[in-house]
Amino acid sequence: MPDNLPFDPVRADFIEKTGLVTQAEGLPRIAGRVFGMLIYDGDVVSFGDLATKLQVSRASISTSIRILEERGLVKRLTKLGERQDFFQLAPNPYATMLEGIQNRNRAIQNDIAETIARLPDDTDALDRLMAHANFYASLDAAVAVALSELDTSKNAITGQPPASPKDQTNDN
Repeated sequence: MPDNLPFDPVRADFIEKTGLVTQAEGLPRIAGRVFGMLIYDGDVVSFGDLATKLQVSRASISTSIRILEERGLVKRLTKLGERQDFFQLAPNPYATMLEGIQNRNRAIQNDIAETIARLPDDTDALDRLMAHANFYASLDAAVAVALSELDTSKNAITGQPPASPKDQTNDN
């Protein structure tokens, strides 16, 4: 029995857990389930198959795909003679995720720095704000290390190889 059938309990558990993690991060659970399925299966999947295999509405898939594309985690493909779109993991989605975290952290650091710059030196909150800024600076440094490790890792599978040229007619 192939290990990627929709009723495989290990696969189903991974997909569901990925959805829960994504939901905890403030994104729709379905988006996480789509992402989890693309990670686990490693296949190019049609729009209709995503809805069928995940047992969710086409509207939910559409919303989820839009979010994942905006974040650079999923790539849309077309196939010659097919009317529907197909999807696969984007190249190096994990670096893209880390870059998003890094950008958000840097924006937070800038906001904190602006607040600190506007305060008098003897403000009671200054030490707490500095500690808060240092937390985000440390987090930024850790993300930079993680990005560097992803870039230098020769054995890490970080995305999905491009679809076969005969199946792919247009990348969006």
